[in-house]
Amino acid sequence: MASSKSSSRPFSVIVEGNIGSGKTTFLQHFNEYGNVCVLAEPIELWRNCNGHNLLGLMYEDVKKWSFTFQSYVQLTMLQQHTRKTHCPIKLMERSIYSARYCFVEKMKQDGLLPDASAAVIDKHFEWIKEHADVDVDLVVYLRTTPEVVYDRMMARNRAEEKTVSLDYLKAIHEIHEQWLYHKNLFTLPAPVLTLDANLDKSVILEEYMKYEPYILNKSMMVNA
Repeated sequence: MASSKSSSRPFSVIVEGNIGSGKTTFLQHFNEYGNVCVLAEPIELWRNCNGHNLLGLMYEDVKKWSFTFQSYVQLTMLQQHTRKTHCPIKLMERSIYSARYCFVEKMKQDGLLPDASAAVIDKHFEWIKEHADVDVDLVVYLRTTPEVVYDRMMARNRAEEKTVSLDYLKAIHEIHEQWLYHKNLFTLPAPVLTLDANLDKSVILEEYMKYEPYILNKSMMVNA
């Protein structure tokens, strides 16, 4: 069995993908294993930061709240990366990497995050990478089409997501594609395992089981 980059932490896997790509279903499947620590995206923290729903505020007025929200996302994702566990495997929903490389990048492209604010986030991000143990061993990319995730998002009907457009999902999809599939945007923190997450929930579990040896560190034969 391959070991993690640091003997002081578990084999760490980050699960990446667009909004509605099936990350929750993926994590629920692997949460059945007693030796796996599953950390869902800390949405409830984003909805209640000392009584403030930062997620809701960000969707209501992205330009006003983007820096505040992304700063808090970076903090809470750092807490996820560094959370201690006795389990040999840790699965995380998203990461500080996708926070910066996908969502902050999108805000920068759209001019919603002022250059000075982006510089502060980048300084924090670079410090974290240098001084905190946020290394990961595998990236699982749940690859979907924007149309599929849009339909899923509409079906689950989260209040904060009502203003999210198909065009936005297409843009986030393209950034994920460049970063994790074509591998020509930003540095990859670990090898990438790409799964077809367009599959219906009734058959996607078979896909997960097929790749369990990679995800649970029984084999590391993935594309670098």
